[in-house]
Amino acid sequence: MSTLRCAFVALLAATILTSVPAAAQERLKVIASFSILADLVKNVGGERVEIGALVGAGSDAHVYAPTPADARRVAEARLVVVNGLGFEGWLDRLVKASGSKATVTVATKGIKTRKAGGGQDHGHDVDPHAWQAVANVKIYVANIRDALAAADPAGADAYRANATAYSARLDALEAAVRSAVAKIPAARRKIITNHDAFGYFEAAYGIKFIAPQGVATDSEPSARDVARIITQIKRQKIPAVFLENISDPRLMQRIAKETGARIGGTLYSDALTEANGPAPTYIDLIRHNLTTLAGALTS
Repeated sequence: MSTLRCAFVALLAATILTSVPAAAQERLKVIASFSILADLVKNVGGERVEIGALVGAGSDAHVYAPTPADARRVAEARLVVVNGLGFEGWLDRLVKASGSKATVTVATKGIKTRKAGGGQDHGHDVDPHAWQAVANVKIYVANIRDALAAADPAGADAYRANATAYSARLDALEAAVRSAVAKIPAARRKIITNHDAFGYFEAAYGIKFIAPQGVATDSEPSARDVARIITQIKRQKIPAVFLENISDPRLMQRIAKETGARIGGTLYSDALTEANGPAPTYIDLIRHNLTTLAGALTS
């Protein structure tokens, strides 16, 4: 083969390789601990990442039990993204059992935490549900961006661009939440839920979420618990009770029947829905909760 022809073949091969779309190239394998984090990674990573969630849509991370298949997925990942703050009490054991060499990134690094409420069911003093305040999720996004860039330096510019674009969408979401809450009469900004997962939302936006003390997502409340909740609703004149997507709805239905408080709808806290549900993404989750709250508390 002539020198000229060899040079032409080499140039053609280089052109083909550089024109292969990102989706066809080997993507960075990332595992997120639960569905909300996986959505954030997807928005920042774009086509350069292959993302999976250990605790999937509609599933409760509080009662999650790792499987051998999960250990294999962690072992194959180059990056594991977790919430931290005690949310994934099973994570360290899983990573160790998997033998994974992946980098573990804590997405809540730098967030100002709050103490767990009286109904907290995590067994520690810090509330891990920081994603319920949109401003906090911008910190999640920055941490995810940096972790992806460190694991895949060639994609750093893409990750920065994606993070900037997504953060702009979060800014718009934050403005929408504040505008909607401002229209709810101050005296009606209080509700009961059956899971203490909305403390950051409460602190950021001024709606009082009251979770019955001693009620966890993985236990059945006693008759005394239920009686105390009913008394609390009547005394504080709470206008609505809300179901929560990872909990048994029967408790809230019973309480609503016995107090006359209306069931305001279902709030999404720790998990997204499947694609055909009302909250398949983080932004959809916040918008759905906002619409549900505003509809119940302003009517």
